[in-house]
Amino acid sequence: MLYDLSLHMGYSYDVPAAGGRHILRVMPLSLPGRQRLVAGSVSIEPTPVERANFTDFFQHPAITFSYRSPHDHLDIRMQARIQVEAPPLTADLSPLLPSLATELCDVWQLDPNSPHHFIGASPRLHENPDIAAYARAHVKPGMTVRQIAETLCTRIHKEFAYDAKATSVDTTVKEAFKLKRGVCQDFSHVMILALRSLGIPAGYVSGFLRTIPPPGKERLAGADAMHAWVRVWCGKSMGWLEFDPTNNISAGTDHVVVGYGRDYSDVAPVIGVLRSYGSHSTVQAVDLVPLAETAKVRSEQD
Repeated sequence: MLYDLSLHMGYSYDVPAAGGRHILRVMPLSLPGRQRLVAGSVSIEPTPVERANFTDFFQHPAITFSYRSPHDHLDIRMQARIQVEAPPLTADLSPLLPSLATELCDVWQLDPNSPHHFIGASPRLHENPDIAAYARAHVKPGMTVRQIAETLCTRIHKEFAYDAKATSVDTTVKEAFKLKRGVCQDFSHVMILALRSLGIPAGYVSGFLRTIPPPGKERLAGADAMHAWVRVWCGKSMGWLEFDPTNNISAGTDHVVVGYGRDYSDVAPVIGVLRSYGSHSTVQAVDLVPLAETAKVRSEQD
């Protein structure tokens, strides 16, 4: 599937910020056999006094930029063309849970894709006895690692309510689990911590999700979304698989990957500091449109 992708993130400050420094991670990755970034660009308004590109430990292309003079807004726009491949259909070759630890011990590399980075505590995810008990309650004897991941994905989807007002970006996984409500970030964090409590390496995926309107309804511009889901290490034979607990599906051609991390803190789209006070307002719009639809719209306009 070939997509045209656009993102707009806008911030308006009640009181102009005297300065600021930010890190931006919004450009999709190129991943062999999964997706390919054909072309992409990022614009930032007002023009930063400093701007530089770098690649972090987990191989995310990132931008650091800063301001020294007052500014009352920040406008970020990203455009990209991305080719997404359908994941191959494979048999379940993942090990039983007791055998996973042995396979993990046989992994000696510590590159960014190593499962060892995704097994212990991370900045936002620490041991939680309630989530560990929840995970154990859903594991049956004879289940493979992939079956465990699929089961937890389904249970979280069924037992947690999607509620954009229930949590914020700073809500802890403990609070989200107690509420049984939240958004994709919360569901992903709960699933990751549940899997890690069982000894299964799991990580956070940041990206974009194409939304399909209900039958008979027109697609709304800007209605697609930044999204989060989970990657699970299913042993040496299967490697990493991805699951979306918000929608109870495996990640497919409607999922575009921006970055992989231990939790949200590794892949936050925008982080930074400002010298300011008062409140601010934000807007966000995402369009993930198949190229065939883009061509059709242009043809109708002509």
